[in-house]
Amino acid sequence: MQTVGRTLPRLTRSGSLASLTLRSRLARPAPLFRFSTLSSRSQNAALASELRDLRTQVRAASTAAALKTNTAPDAAASENASAYQLTETDVKRLKFQRNIGVSAHIDSGKTTLTERVLYYTGRINDIHEVRGKDSVGAKMDSMDLEREKGITIQSAATFCDWEATSPTTGERNKYAVNIIDTPGHVDFTIEVERALRVLDGAILVLCAVAGVQSQTTTVDRQMRRYGVPRISFINKMDRPGANPWRVINQIRQKLKIAAAAVQVPIVENDELKGVVDLVRWKAIYNEGHKGIDIVESDDIPASTLALAQRKRTELLEQLAEVDDAIGDALLCDEVPSPPELAAAIRRATVSLRFSPVFMGSAIKNTAVQPLLDGVCAYLASPAEARVVATDTAAVESGAAEEGTPEAEVELVPAAQAPLVGLAFKLEEGRFGQLTYMRVYQGTLRKGGHIYNAKSGKKVKVPRLVRMHSNEMEDIESIGPGEICAIFGVECSSGDTFTDGSTSLSMTPMFVPDPVISLAVKPAGKETPNFSRALNRFQKEDPTFRVHLDPESKETIISGMGELHLEIYVERMRREYNVECTTGKPRVAFRETITQRAEFAFTHKKQTGGQGQFARISGYIEPLYDPNEGPSSSSGSGGGGGEAEGDGGDKRKMAKKPGGGRKDAVFENDVMGGTVPSNFIPAIEKGFYEALEKGTLSGNPITNARFVLQDGAYHAVDSSELAFRLCTIGAIREVYAKTRPAVLEPIMSVEVVAPAEFQAAVIGGLNSRRGTIVDSEVRDEEFTCTAEVALNEMFGYSGQLRGQTQGKGEFSMEYRDHRPVLPPLQREMEEAYKRSMPQAKK
Repeated sequence: MQTVGRTLPRLTRSGSLASLTLRSRLARPAPLFRFSTLSSRSQNAALASELRDLRTQVRAASTAAALKTNTAPDAAASENASAYQLTETDVKRLKFQRNIGVSAHIDSGKTTLTERVLYYTGRINDIHEVRGKDSVGAKMDSMDLEREKGITIQSAATFCDWEATSPTTGERNKYAVNIIDTPGHVDFTIEVERALRVLDGAILVLCAVAGVQSQTTTVDRQMRRYGVPRISFINKMDRPGANPWRVINQIRQKLKIAAAAVQVPIVENDELKGVVDLVRWKAIYNEGHKGIDIVESDDIPASTLALAQRKRTELLEQLAEVDDAIGDALLCDEVPSPPELAAAIRRATVSLRFSPVFMGSAIKNTAVQPLLDGVCAYLASPAEARVVATDTAAVESGAAEEGTPEAEVELVPAAQAPLVGLAFKLEEGRFGQLTYMRVYQGTLRKGGHIYNAKSGKKVKVPRLVRMHSNEMEDIESIGPGEICAIFGVECSSGDTFTDGSTSLSMTPMFVPDPVISLAVKPAGKETPNFSRALNRFQKEDPTFRVHLDPESKETIISGMGELHLEIYVERMRREYNVECTTGKPRVAFRETITQRAEFAFTHKKQTGGQGQFARISGYIEPLYDPNEGPSSSSGSGGGGGEAEGDGGDKRKMAKKPGGGRKDAVFENDVMGGTVPSNFIPAIEKGFYEALEKGTLSGNPITNARFVLQDGAYHAVDSSELAFRLCTIGAIREVYAKTRPAVLEPIMSVEVVAPAEFQAAVIGGLNSRRGTIVDSEVRDEEFTCTAEVALNEMFGYSGQLRGQTQGKGEFSMEYRDHRPVLPPLQREMEEAYKRSMPQAKK
């Protein structure tokens, strides 16, 4: 119904007020913020009154319809909410609680910004830079590797208190803020993923010169995945070439979200002096030691006044598109007051329709405190974020299906409600496993007992702490809406913990698949530390995978990029004293089928006594065109039964044992019991086992639908083993008829370098079979976006440094898998055939 309410102003503007555009109403700059109009005030007031009456009627009808058609899912979702109400103490505590993350593209200034936040809130006594000359390093970069390389590798959590100035009343209130500083490099994207999974808001940091970059888009996608509202902070406003207005346009166009500045920079002699708050209409300056003192003035500098007026008009324009109250006020030729404007910004931000844009310079200690005020004023509290869990008891009993509204239970951040918490990050500390947890409901106490919802195991909480980077503060208990860490609890990342009185489980974070592999072995004699390190890293990082190659007997580690694996190899040397040698990086190639092929295969073996017999027939076909990639219509790898046709013809979409696969589907269309139902799981298992290695290059097979139509069995000789082997044999026999192809991962590569090297950079990408997607030149710098096969990107960092005299930088993000060139496929086929006899020996 909100959609109807939002479209009504637009219909009205394009109808009876066709000649009245928003721009014309906001055209006259003086007197300050009074709006001229082509229509009389009485006409606008009558129109707005009619609009409000119509909205009231629509909402009343909607409410009546909702009451009339009250469904079971609504009752189930609100059952928990009605049973446990927030007390006055809960409301007061949660109102002044914020859980935020700091996310951005690499080198946008996230850790530098967090360092200033900790300093101004009194959590640290001095400021240390990421690449500072004092060799101390930023507080949130606690690993030696992070300080040496100047990048964030692991997300770090901290907490602080801030007395924020309210934009509505001007009063100062004390807020408790939990902060998670996340990495910017795409190789460590899982750290951003699991941080955003448990946060209620985020600061999206952007460079005032580079603007929206590749990892910015990735972070935006992650925020949308978990419904995290964000405020944007344009950092590095002190740099030459800074253009915040171009960055704001990029936010609107590339990130597809309404955005407008709530601040305007005050620049004197090309130096950033402060900002103008467009909501409260005040000039704000940083003074004192390292900008610790905030000075506010009602006098706006004359050089900035006209720009501030235009940008406040633009702020109202953008808000009118996403907030009904501001749209109605402008229709009535009314000027929203600062409290009304602040309330509209908060409504639109929390509802994920708008992003207020702040600006400043963290390195120059400018405008960080107003950003903290914005976090407290415009981002959601834990009580405002809607959080649901799955009732596993209802799913297991068949009363509801997983992922449906019937199985969802809305959690209430009440201290007296049953405990529900999510373990989102694991670390191996000096005192055992350290588990980071977000408490959504109930209270977690030291010495209490909690239950793992997945395993049902009961564990005791021996120690409860709050984290400040690598430092800990012991606490006795922690309430809902808080982030803490516990020692001595064995679990996996994404596990749900309860107090045992409920059967609730929360959805874990999304984990991307690895894109690169590397053979690794100890330089000397293998010690227990080698396997101990791999097991620890694999448990801490879901994107880090380890397996043993059955042919070469080598240990293969897989991850999100070269830097990702390089960091873990270095950590094995430093933390476990294990020197490792690595082989050539291996790209995660895949195989796929491109056309349908039918099979009819009989597996028969007689060796004396009971033999083996199984016969199956059907067809195998691709789920989608490998040249186009998966579409929404082909993503049918989920479970659930679906009836099709007449006469009782039922098609069952079977899941892979252990969770299912999105890139392969098994379907059972057997009629008349020609294959007993107890052998169907064995056929399905054989199908997925056959997909683990293709016959072209030995890589996994994707994009396959296996349809079983008929078969035969023997009363004595048929068994699960026989049907599993029969399925594997059928796929290998028919595989050549499907015209299989080898797929390679394609990366989206973004290169930023001085404009004078544009030709050399583009030529270098073309030489690596890259396809140039976009190229943008701004001032003395240019950005080039290209799609390049990952197999062609090895060694590119050295080439780029040579082409740009060390001034260029690039970032990569996985895009999709696409067919390799025919010569490369033939080469891979021949290499795999040559390796087969060696493997057999």
